[in-house]
Amino acid sequence: MTAPIQETLIKQARIRESSAIKIDLKGRTPPSYIAVEGPIGVGKTTLTKRLATTFNYQTLLEEAEQNPFLEKFYRNRQQAALATQLFFLFQRAQKIQDLRQADIFEPVRVADFLIEKDPLFARINLDREEFQLYQKVYEQLTIDAPKPDLVIYLQASTDILLSRINSRGIAVEQGIERDYLERLNEVYSEFFLYYDGAPLLIVNASEIDLASGDADYSHLVDYLLDIRSGRHYFNPTFFG
Repeated sequence: MTAPIQETLIKQARIRESSAIKIDLKGRTPPSYIAVEGPIGVGKTTLTKRLATTFNYQTLLEEAEQNPFLEKFYRNRQQAALATQLFFLFQRAQKIQDLRQADIFEPVRVADFLIEKDPLFARINLDREEFQLYQKVYEQLTIDAPKPDLVIYLQASTDILLSRINSRGIAVEQGIERDYLERLNEVYSEFFLYYDGAPLLIVNASEIDLASGDADYSHLVDYLLDIRSGRHYFNPTFFG
């Protein structure tokens, strides 16, 4: 077993243990639909699963491993970009459709993606003609997509993203280039600079241990429980 995979298994075990920590809601009601966003390697799925455990929510997870074009994309982005992006779009749109159909039962969910973010990857990976085709498909598939009650945007430096990608040891991700991650960080920052579609919590994830840091996680949950509108910032260093 390679060292990165071993480290990943250890982290997963810690997540299972630490996710069970008790959070005092103090009479507050968690947002019914939470979307967690951020670039590759920032910790979206890790936080999503911890929140789901804490609030006893269902998860709505992006399943990148099901994309048959992803490995080709990381080897040659230009050649496989359109197929990769359309697969992800159809996958995300189907999950959103399933959520919308289930809304009659008033479910509570936390997702590791925001459908409005989907065009970010298309913008930096597709050429002009491909993007025009993608945009037409996107507009048809995302009509009346439900809005989250809270969006959590996780930010981290490119160095941190590269380190975490290396540590989790997913084979297809090991060829991701630094320049690509820097570009992703740029478009994410630009997108959320103007985002006003839902209450937004921006988290400095470079300094937070989402996998096993119980203190960081508890502070984050306590903070988000008070959010009902507007834009907010969470920096774990403020809590010592």
